[in-house]
Order: sequence, then structure tokens, then C-alpha cells
Amino acid sequence: MPSRSPTDVPVPEWTSHWREIQPTLAKLRRSMATARTLPIKVMRVSQLDSDILDGELFEILKDQLWAGLSLVKPALKERFEPELLAVLNFVLFKFSVYDTGATYGAGLQNLKYRNEWKHGGALESVAKDAPLTQGQKIAYGVLTIGGQYAWSRANRYITARGWGELDESDTRNKIYRLLQTGEKYWKAFSLLNFLVFLWNGKYRTLIDRILAMRLVYAQKSMNRQVSFEFLNRQMVWHAFTEFLLFLVPLINIEKLKLRMMRTLLPKSYLVSSKGYDKMPENQCVICHDNASGAETGPVGQIPDYTVHNPYRTNCGHIFCYYCIQSKVAVFGDEWPCLRCGERVESIAKVMNKVDDPKSESLKLAGH
Repeated sequence: MPSRSPTDVPVPEWTSHWREIQPTLAKLRRSMATARTLPIKVMRVSQLDSDILDGELFEILKDQLWAGLSLVKPALKERFEPELLAVLNFVLFKFSVYDTGATYGAGLQNLKYRNEWKHGGALESVAKDAPLTQGQKIAYGVLTIGGQYAWSRANRYITARGWGELDESDTRNKIYRLLQTGEKYWKAFSLLNFLVFLWNGKYRTLIDRILAMRLVYAQKSMNRQVSFEFLNRQMVWHAFTEFLLFLVPLINIEKLKLRMMRTLLPKSYLVSSKGYDKMPENQCVICHDNASGAETGPVGQIPDYTVHNPYRTNCGHIFCYYCIQSKVAVFGDEWPCLRCGERVESIAKVMNKVDDPKSESLKLAGH
């Protein structure tokens, strides 16, 4: 064994052993990188719910913004709507994805974004998630906020100038058709991405897939507590309202209201409350009652409510055929006569007997 000089740095005993096992460790690392691991599972409903919550939050803030602008300058909304929506989206993006790595809806669902480029192969299910890079956050803001603003503003500009109605050889019409084709392809790819998301549950939107931004659980040990109390209440009220929507058309509300009035109020009150019992017999009180709340003509002109095509009710009073038939068709036998308060159960046409002078003279000549 060679002698060691006093000036030599002492070498730990484990150094030689560490060098010896390096080939074995390298082989083990290669095998772990190619080994198949259990993929991480994130509930699809949680990811979709986070998107709905984000949309509801945006709608609430947008309504508040429009309400505030309506008090200052309403025309500002119509003129700068894309810019105002872009500013609102930017504020939400700055305080959510850019600062915390998750939207407000995702945070409520215990979700956050992670850099999926750092979790390939066996690293997909590791305990520590790689945060989003600065470039991913900026690109996400540019595509979501800037892309939406540019598309909305371009559509307004093109529609206002009628590029789609120009000749097909015109460059502006070609740009219009190109944008329409691009929109169709974007929607088609978005639909395809959503179908893939339903299959593997990885990327909720096409932008998330392009930027490799995947929603994962922020706290993996937290269980998703689902309370079915609210769901059960909603289902009960939904079934109840559906039943009411089916039942209400079958119930004659006006007829029921008249029956209650006849039960609770005396007949004398029903007759004397409007004074129709004192009107002349040749005047239709139903016409008068229908016109009481409407304009009856020029000031100073006395309206004429003479009975036309007279029909007599079982209580002996005369009304226009259209008026009395409309009441009977709606209320049935519960409608009370406006003159006496009796229930109108039947109507009959009034037949006026006309005396013919010639027939009278013939009868006298025969005698």
C-alpha cells in the first residue's frame, strides 16, 4: 500500500464505492425513465366545473361593468366593448393564472396548472408538480385575451364595411373568407380536442394542449367532498316546476277566481260595486266593462254600447252575442251576470216579432 504524503487531501472511504456503482445507477435511471407508471387521474367534472365557475365570475363582473357605464356614458359600451372585455380578462388573468398558476374556478375545485413538458414518461405521477414557466403564462394570456380581442375587433371591422358582400376577386373578400375558414377549422379542432379530453381527461381546451398546461390537483391528499343536498333540492324544485307547467294550463284560473269571489262576497256587492244594474236595457254592460279601462274616444263624446245581435241569458238580461259568448267560453257557468249577479248557465237568441201591415189587412178582409 503506497504511503500518503502529509500534504495530500484525505479521500473518504466511500468515494471508491460510489465510483463503482455509477454504471449500475445509470442503468437504473434509464430503466426508470422508460418504465410505465400509473397515469395521474384528475376528475373531468372538476375541470369542467372550474370552467363554468370562471364563466360565471366573468359574467358577474361584466354585468357590474355595464351597469356602471350605463350611469356615465352608455354609448361607451357599444363603441369600446372589445377593449373593455379585454381589460377585464387581463385583470382576471393577472391575479389568477399569472400570479397563482390557476384560475379562480380551478382554485375552488382544488386544481392548478402544471408544466406537462416536465412530466413526461415516468415523471407523470411524481409528487412534486413543475410550475408553469414565464413563457407559458405569457403565451396563455396572448392566446386567450389577445386572440379573443383581435378576433372580435376584426369581425366588427369587417362586418361594418361589408367585406363579405364584395366581389370574390377582391382581396378584402378573400381575407373575409379566409377568416371564416379559419374559424371553422378552429371549432373543428376544439371539438376533436374535447372528445379526446373526455377519453383521457388531460387537456380541457385546445390552448391548454398547445401550451402543455394541464390541470392537476393542488393538494393531492384532499378528498373531493360532494354534498348532494343542494342537488336533491334542485331536482325536487325542477320536478315541481315541471309539474306546475303541465298542470296550470289545465286549470281555469279565472273561473276558479270567480268561484272564490262568489263564495266569499255577497251577491249584492258583486252587482252594486260597478252600478251596471242601473244601465238601460239596450246598453251592453259587458262592452262598457271591457272599455272602462281603455280610451273610449275623443273628450266629450258619449260612447255608444248599444246591444248588437242580442242574446238573452237565463236570468233575463240581454247582451251582445260576442260579449256573452266570450264570457261563457272562458268562465263556463261560473260567470255572474253584471246586472243581477246570477250565474249565467244558458243563453238564447232574442227573436223580435215584426208585425206585417199587409198580413193584418188580409186577415181583416177574410173576416
